[in-house]
Amino acid sequence: MTFSHSWRSALDPQRVMEAGVVHWQDEHALEAAEYLTMEEPFEIRLAHQSLAVIMRTPGHDEELALGFLLTEGIIHTGYDVLSVANDEDEDGLPLENVVTVMLRSVTQQSALQAHPTIFERHFAVSASCGLCGKNSIADILQAVPRLEPDTLQVPASIFYTLSDQLRAQQAVFRHTGGLHAAGLYNLQGELLLSREDIGRHNAVDKLIGNGLLQGFFPYREHILLVSGRTSFEIIQKALLARIPFVTAISAPSSMAVELADKGGITLIGFLRDHSMNVYTHPERISQE
Repeated sequence: MTFSHSWRSALDPQRVMEAGVVHWQDEHALEAAEYLTMEEPFEIRLAHQSLAVIMRTPGHDEELALGFLLTEGIIHTGYDVLSVANDEDEDGLPLENVVTVMLRSVTQQSALQAHPTIFERHFAVSASCGLCGKNSIADILQAVPRLEPDTLQVPASIFYTLSDQLRAQQAVFRHTGGLHAAGLYNLQGELLLSREDIGRHNAVDKLIGNGLLQGFFPYREHILLVSGRTSFEIIQKALLARIPFVTAISAPSSMAVELADKGGITLIGFLRDHSMNVYTHPERISQE
């Protein structure tokens, strides 16, 4: 029995491909076709100099580049960026999986001073990697201040509406089952933006990058929902983006809870149907 794996689906040729499989049902084997999530390397360059290679699902690459630079501490606002665009080859043709970011001279000088070995790292980032090289809560809170106490109040009933909205936007996941999703909501529970990616951290970086590109950043009065578990790195990114509420369908890790507590973030897990666990800062959630 032979089949091919090389053709891309008309569903979304950039993010989905078809693959031949042998499907077994009891003792019977049949040829079938399944959809696979695309995973391709993506290179981020600063002023045409290579900085990082990220394994990601193609799409919204400019957002991913800016979100990654912010969560790595290289930029702090959208104003730091002069331009972001596909880099070009020797013939002046755009390179599909390479984006170069041009920073303001003052920002670039500051970044080089803060990260003197920035181009020596030239790290490859897997789809599951978060803030590489930043391993302690103390280091994070020293670099990024905790969220200040506030008077934000969101009714518990709002949170129960979030997952259905995000699920309705997960077009690629419905066909492949192989993508993570992240959604950004206002405090009234309205879905403002969603992103899918093979890496949960990439999906969050794309949301952050969109805010930088559109001038809607930081997200001080927003809710973040992620489709899987909440890791330490997700909380790091939320803290950098100043997001006060982080919610997830699954469980948080112990370090995620600790950082959320110390960082001033309300962390919610196991958000399913009409139930949820609130791990930190429950004072922001009301019964109304």
